[in-house]
Amino acid sequence: MKNKKALQKEAREKHRKFLRRNRKDEPELERNKPSKYEKPTILIVCEGKNTEPSYFRQFKLTTAEVKPIGEGFNTVTLVNRAIELSQKGYDQVWCVFDKDDFPDTDFNNAIQIAKTQNFGVAYSNQAFEYWILLHFDDHQGGGMHRNQYDEKINNHLKNFGLSYDGQNSKVITEEIFDLLESIDEKFEKDRKTLAIERAKRIYNRLSNISPAKEESSTTVFKLVEELNKYI
Repeated sequence: MKNKKALQKEAREKHRKFLRRNRKDEPELERNKPSKYEKPTILIVCEGKNTEPSYFRQFKLTTAEVKPIGEGFNTVTLVNRAIELSQKGYDQVWCVFDKDDFPDTDFNNAIQIAKTQNFGVAYSNQAFEYWILLHFDDHQGGGMHRNQYDEKINNHLKNFGLSYDGQNSKVITEEIFDLLESIDEKFEKDRKTLAIERAKRIYNRLSNISPAKEESSTTVFKLVEELNKYI
């Protein structure tokens, strides 16, 4: 009998095959400039130095390259850094940042500036860990302080003998990533698909006029959907 980790990896491979069959029908994000790389290259400029890069680095793309960079900058400063990095000839540039305690105007302005540059934006209000939580918990909006995320995530992870160190290393390990890609037996769907559906449902219910006011919400699902096209 296969152990739990083997079953999770098998489910992950099935999910990749499903995505490869269906990605041709999905619209493509507008490109920035011709790439100088052999494959289309997607630059992901992240606010955090650990959590987000360690997550996106584990996407195994077959027809594109993904390059996550943890800058340690935030909101407008991060977008300005992305503008500098974009000059190196990437096919897509995405900015990944959180609301945290930054002023509403900084957060909203960063989103708008990124869009004027044709960058993708994967923001979270309040923090990226909310996207991770949606793989397990259908928290459909409403206030939840980011200090609550770690405990809630670990309440789910402990059932699989795993834990997320959200206070120190802040790394999405290979074991956690495999779990995020595995099948949720209750819903008979892979957890990543469930997270996309949940995040998208919240996003479509909101006005999106002032994302800084729309807690809890995230557009990380847009970036994940884009990466899925190349799996």
